[in-house]
Amino acid sequence: METKVLDIKGKEKGTIALPDSLFGVKANPTFLHEVVTAFLANQRRGTADVKTRSEVSGTGKKPWKQKGTGRARQGSLRAVQFRHGGIAFGPTPHSFRQYLPVAKRRAALAMALSSKLAEGNLVVLDSLKLKEPKTKTFAEIMDVLSAGRKPLVMDNFADENAALACRNVAGLTHMAAQDVNAYVVLNSTKVILTKDAVEKLVSTFVKEAN
Repeated sequence: METKVLDIKGKEKGTIALPDSLFGVKANPTFLHEVVTAFLANQRRGTADVKTRSEVSGTGKKPWKQKGTGRARQGSLRAVQFRHGGIAFGPTPHSFRQYLPVAKRRAALAMALSSKLAEGNLVVLDSLKLKEPKTKTFAEIMDVLSAGRKPLVMDNFADENAALACRNVAGLTHMAAQDVNAYVVLNSTKVILTKDAVEKLVSTFVKEAN
């Protein structure tokens, strides 16, 4: 499989061969949903907590005697029905982590990249180098490439000026190729790779899989 290689001005500079095992895979929506759900679950800290009736501050004395008052019997002012009492069935700290085998994560990434390429939302650049670290310049490049509101740029931070310039571009995600996953690819409007990033993707996710 081949695709065009562009420069930062959007002009064609040639073509590049892309492996079918990474860019020519048919997407399975059910499978991708499983992987993305697991990824989002693993981002949760799981630290939400409330105090139960055994943990809130307050007296342990019985509010009034059991019988003869005409009021409902009560055993503690720390019960859930009282103001400043404990919380019933509230959240407690726990892990939301879901385990996914490495093979599944790689398969989902291949499906995500293949989907973006099939949609025409994957661009390969010959290089991404700037003379100076200016956010405006980087934003103009994104406009030329029709990157949309949430572009994903992978260039392995090869050029320091580009790495600095992209940090203040709203909605842009900048990461190394070896750190990419299916969720960030699917959540982007356009995937922008340099030729070096393509080589890193292939060496990381294709050769290791074999």
